[in-house]
Amino acid sequence: MKTLLSACMFFLGITHASSQYVFSGQVSKAYKNKTVYLSLVENYRKSARVYADQILKETQADVQGYFKFEGNNLSEENSIYRIHIDNCDTNNKEGSHFLKNCNNTKSVLFIAKKGDKLVFPLLENNQPLCEINAINTNANLLLEIDYLKEQMILDFMEYNSKANELLTFRKWFKIFQEYGEASEEPLAELYIYNFLSDRTSETHPYYLIDAKTNRYYEELAERLQNKYPNAPFTQQYLNEITADQLIQNNDTPKPKNKFMLYLLYGGFIFLIIQVAYFKVQRRRRNLEKRMPEKLTNQEQNVCNAIIEGKTNKEIASELFVSLSTVKTHVNNIYKKLNVKTREELKNL
Repeated sequence: MKTLLSACMFFLGITHASSQYVFSGQVSKAYKNKTVYLSLVENYRKSARVYADQILKETQADVQGYFKFEGNNLSEENSIYRIHIDNCDTNNKEGSHFLKNCNNTKSVLFIAKKGDKLVFPLLENNQPLCEINAINTNANLLLEIDYLKEQMILDFMEYNSKANELLTFRKWFKIFQEYGEASEEPLAELYIYNFLSDRTSETHPYYLIDAKTNRYYEELAERLQNKYPNAPFTQQYLNEITADQLIQNNDTPKPKNKFMLYLLYGGFIFLIIQVAYFKVQRRRRNLEKRMPEKLTNQEQNVCNAIIEGKTNKEIASELFVSLSTVKTHVNNIYKKLNVKTREELKNL
């Protein structure tokens, strides 16, 4: 099987020598004749799901599930891309198509640049977009990081105790950071950083502790500035890490000698409380996820207008915003209230 795939990649390299990139593969027959999307993920905070403004190109999977992207619109530097296919209704004009509200969504994140030839084979268990064959070894980094995430989750499940959580976090932060640095690809490190520093994740409290004392984050900033000095995600990272460290430093009073012992005890007690309430906070977040999220003032205005039966154009005119902004608000309202159509929203 691997020999056949290698032969296919060699054939693609010859027949498409004039193309700057070729991404080809196969999906299961459940997705035959469906649209396949190629997206550019410029903002690492938007790597968790599909956004309409990320899409570069689209193509059709044939009756056997084969698809191919080729062209000359890729950067000469490595970037994060996504190939995505689902069973959503492509005629849905309300935007939920790109909010992963439909069933059987399949996607893969990978690193690529101009001139890359990548093949996404259909595995023997009929699973698509789970493996990448490429000469560019960076292409598979994000899949390998996702595998590490799964191992971390299993580790927490096996040793699910309050006393062990802090030690387990320390262990896995080190594993992820060492893996990212060894990859020599700062984009992979940003993908890891996005996971570890996610404010909605259980990793965030330990990240704040780690970011205060660990030189790794300054070293990552240097690597980003050396390899991607003009990239928007480099400045985004610099802003975020600076803000987090500033908040941590301002929250911690400078010790005076006569109060040193009290401060040490206070810090130790604070750490114990943080670990003790870790599970309580996690349960609370799980409960909040089941409840509708609160709408912003502007989203509430758009929601009221929809209930009154107004079109997107009418809403844009009334609120003095662009039609694109109205569509973004509509998408957010649908997601927060867990509805898919205006009729469902009115009934709700």
